[in-house]
Amino acid sequence: MANATPTPDVVPEEETETRTRRQPPYAVVLHNDDTNTMDFVVTVLRKVFGYTVEKCVELMLEAHTQGKVAVWIGALEVAELKADQIKSFGPDPHVTKNGHPLGVTVEPAA
Repeated sequence: MANATPTPDVVPEEETETRTRRQPPYAVVLHNDDTNTMDFVVTVLRKVFGYTVEKCVELMLEAHTQGKVAVWIGALEVAELKADQIKSFGPDPHVTKNGHPLGVTVEPAA
C-alpha cells in the first residue's frame, strides 16, 4: 500500500441567512395646474404609461379636484424615469401664455 496523504480537516461552512431586501416603493405624483389643458394631461399620461383614456381622465380629474394624484408606483429608478418622461413633453402647445411642463414629483409611496 502506498503512503496515503492525510486529508486536512474539512470544516463545514456556517449556514448564513441571505435576505433580499426590497426597495421601498415610490410614487410618481401628478400635481394640478391651471395652465395645461385637460386634453394635454390625458395625452401625456397615455403616452408615458400606456393607460386607457378612461384611466387617464380619472387620474387627471383626481389631480384637478384633490390637488395631486399618484399616477404610478414602483421602483425609484423607474419612477424617476417616468417623471422625466412627463417633464420632457414640455408645456401644452395650445397654451400661449405662461406655459410650463406638467408638475410632477417622485415621492415615497405611502
